[in-house]
Amino acid sequence: MRIEKLAAEENLTLKWIAFPLHPETPPQGSTLEQLFAGRGMDIPAMLERLKAAAAQEGLPWGMRTMTFNSRRAQELGKWAEEQGKGEAFHDAMFRAYFAEGKNIYDLAVLSQEAAKVGLEPDEALEAVESGRYAPAVDKDWAYSRQVGISAVPSFLAGGRLVVGAQPYAQLKKLVDAARGGGHLL
Repeated sequence: MRIEKLAAEENLTLKWIAFPLHPETPPQGSTLEQLFAGRGMDIPAMLERLKAAAAQEGLPWGMRTMTFNSRRAQELGKWAEEQGKGEAFHDAMFRAYFAEGKNIYDLAVLSQEAAKVGLEPDEALEAVESGRYAPAVDKDWAYSRQVGISAVPSFLAGGRLVVGAQPYAQLKKLVDAARGGGHLL
């Protein structure tokens, strides 16, 4: 991905911040039609644009029909980060959700995905079920609102924010502006 390439080239440390993307989504999920009802969205066209953007990045993508609540996956992501498997777990969640259309709120799915990246499934379940990572996610959600994040992905550096999938050059401008105080244009 562009951001990982830029991080390696510029010696950056990336930090994942949880964002409340459709937190009202019920545990069983919602169809995309339900999610976008009344908004006049051309869902097939939107999915094709997202598929093309993913292909350009070499990311896995499937033509999903559902959206799922990501709260539990975000909490488990905080635990995975503590275990030194954050990047791998975030990648696994991306693949599970966007490429395979899995319900990333489902405990069985979370357990399976945790195991795929070398995390102990029973410990993963305990981390989610205990709720001990809920405050960390709540803190991220509050921070997201505070800095004006309104969509994913968003990139923040030096108090500067760009929203949405960005070309490499734009991400580089963000980092350069953050380091040197310049402006993004």
